[in-house]
Amino acid sequence: MDFNFFMRKALDLAKTAMAAGEFPVGCLIVNENNIIAKGTRTGTAHVSTNEIDHAEILALKQFYGLKTNTDPGQTVLFCTMEPCLMCFGAILLSGIRTIVYAYEDAMGGATRVDLSAISPLYKDIRIKIIPHVLREESLKLFQEYFSNPENTYWKGSFLEQYTLNQ
Repeated sequence: MDFNFFMRKALDLAKTAMAAGEFPVGCLIVNENNIIAKGTRTGTAHVSTNEIDHAEILALKQFYGLKTNTDPGQTVLFCTMEPCLMCFGAILLSGIRTIVYAYEDAMGGATRVDLSAISPLYKDIRIKIIPHVLREESLKLFQEYFSNPENTYWKGSFLEQYTLNQ
């Protein structure tokens, strides 16, 4: 599987989200080299933010709505930013066992959580994490987002500082 190809597709989704004023996160779920579900971050372009409609959650909802019997263990999730704790938990529960991401979420990323130290539901799950695929391209999107004074989501946050200082 060409990780760069699919991450570029996720980056295209992130650019679309950013053009709409949203936080530039795009997510794809791929099975047998076919994109079967996708999502972009929503709920960040206005004064009151929505902390549920993350790109990964929207892609998972689309995945669950498929009319086929796709084995989640044979799918790969691509995301322009490392999944947060909420998304990581949902991905684990979905049965997807490979996550590929571009840019680390230094403030809220959860892929380094020690699953063996938490409840039995999660502790035996084996998941493959492939970080930093097209990281620089994703970093540039987040730098562009945070450099725009009209974007207020996570303004003044550790993530903004971390991103703009690179």
